[in-house]
Amino acid sequence: MHLGVPELLVILAILLLIFGGSRLPGLGRGLGKAIRGFREATRNRE
Repeated sequence: MHLGVPELLVILAILLLIFGGSRLPGLGRGLGKAIRGFREATRNRE
């Protein structure tokens, strides 16, 4: 599944409408931490 720039812009616009601009940085940090944790967990299993 490949996402292009137009798709990412639409997703960002929807997130901005749902959560508002003030909550997006916190959501981004939380998502980044979750992705890092998932990657570390998959690396440790090998």
